[in-house]
Amino acid sequence: MARYNTSAMVQGSTAKVASLPAPVGGWNARDSLANMDPRDAVILKNMFPAVSNVVLRGGYTNWATGLDGQVQTLMAYSGGATNKLFAVTSTGKIYNVTSSGAVGAAVVTGLTNGYWEYTNISTTGGNYLYACNGVDKPQLYDGTNWTAIDGVSVPAITGVTTTTLSNVILFKNRLWFIQKDTLTAWYLPTGAIGGVAQQTNLQSVARMGGKLVDLDAWTIDAGYGVDDNLAFMTNKGELILYSGTDPANAATWSLIGVWKLGEPVGTRCMLKWTGDLLVLTLGGLIPMASTLQSSRLDPRVALTDKIQGAITQATTNYGSSSGWQVFFNAKNNCLHINVPVSVGSQEQYAMNTITGGWAQFTGWPANCWENFNNEPYFGANGVVCHAWDTNYADNTSNIAGVALQAFNYFESMGVKKYFTRARPSIYSNGTPGISVGMNIDFDTSNTTAPIASSPASAGVWGTSVWDTGLWGAGLTMTNSWLGITGIGFCGGLQLQSASQGLQIEWASTDVVYQTGFAGV
Repeated sequence: MARYNTSAMVQGSTAKVASLPAPVGGWNARDSLANMDPRDAVILKNMFPAVSNVVLRGGYTNWATGLDGQVQTLMAYSGGATNKLFAVTSTGKIYNVTSSGAVGAAVVTGLTNGYWEYTNISTTGGNYLYACNGVDKPQLYDGTNWTAIDGVSVPAITGVTTTTLSNVILFKNRLWFIQKDTLTAWYLPTGAIGGVAQQTNLQSVARMGGKLVDLDAWTIDAGYGVDDNLAFMTNKGELILYSGTDPANAATWSLIGVWKLGEPVGTRCMLKWTGDLLVLTLGGLIPMASTLQSSRLDPRVALTDKIQGAITQATTNYGSSSGWQVFFNAKNNCLHINVPVSVGSQEQYAMNTITGGWAQFTGWPANCWENFNNEPYFGANGVVCHAWDTNYADNTSNIAGVALQAFNYFESMGVKKYFTRARPSIYSNGTPGISVGMNIDFDTSNTTAPIASSPASAGVWGTSVWDTGLWGAGLTMTNSWLGITGIGFCGGLQLQSASQGLQIEWASTDVVYQTGFAGV
């Protein structure tokens, strides 16, 4: 093992202080460890890159309990003034999980599985939720009752075997369906929840063959105003785009184009996000607006470009697993990809939609996601959970945060440094368990040691003495110096935390070091 003459380094230089911002650039799983932006992080787990600091993500609490099996689909019914949330389990049951607490009896039973796709539609007859899975009869909810849809139900769909319909969306006031394991789509009359289904066959359009796996609407600004277009995705990675209103009329319906994007990951691979359409492929999360500006697919336009190494490894290892989903929650400015590592051990790759910075979340055992009353919920084993909860605990467990900043040469590449002290600036509403250390020369192991955290205590209204008690604003800052050790050419600051019920915001860190002679 090499030995370093620290006394020579001390004698040959004076102490220097560098101030490092928290890694607001987010998780970087693309660039070389030796060539990474100092605002990035090699590891950023359960800590979210906000605009001006890095914050501990929210926790989760059990919302609805007592469900039978794994919750694999959440469906939000929007009926004007009435909003409801339903969960579908692996045992083929639908539960009403609108209210918190133990659920009652299932509202629908006897289904084959828990993987369903759905949409809401409003007509002159009312507000409806339409759901299908390609195995069972589609389910129609009218705000009160559930109806299994076939050729003789009321309402009925004729012209197609309804149990083969595997996905559904609303496009220009028409319900569109995918027929399972085919290149065929079906649509109903305008503003109808039943009737004779008409066929659109994409066999002559999909040059790679295969089958349709997802469909969604995409709003494009064509220069004369925005217009919705209908996008189909095949399992071979072809995106087929149509424009128009009436598929039966060639004058008002046309094929815009076919693009090869790369094979999609899962059947919940598309998400309409603001004015764009996102597609999750083996090559990452692709925004169509940027992609289709060129005749060639540029991998650098992927929203996941900065975590390309991680997303590639995840799709390679778990691409065939069920549970992949792209999900957006506006309240937390978070777009994330649900990664089904294993049942009960899912992860989320989370992006700040303001900055584009990424983080890795663990501890949320999510099979599926949905927004309900602007709040994010996920389905797990026998429960529906409310996520991003401000209790800052994963149910009854600590949230474990880990951050390893980009390795930094401190403007002296090729010169060894002797790191002696660090002072992180941490805002919190309590005394979280935080450890800090300096990792040397691309070592990514845990090198941290605990730091003392003593935020000022705030006065209590009605108890503290006026003009004596300190009235706090909720969060107070700790910035105590901590002794660290490390000798090397570059260093990456590591911060870890484990706490419950405490908010943590990391703003910056001051580092004291000394430089030696080149090559020392």
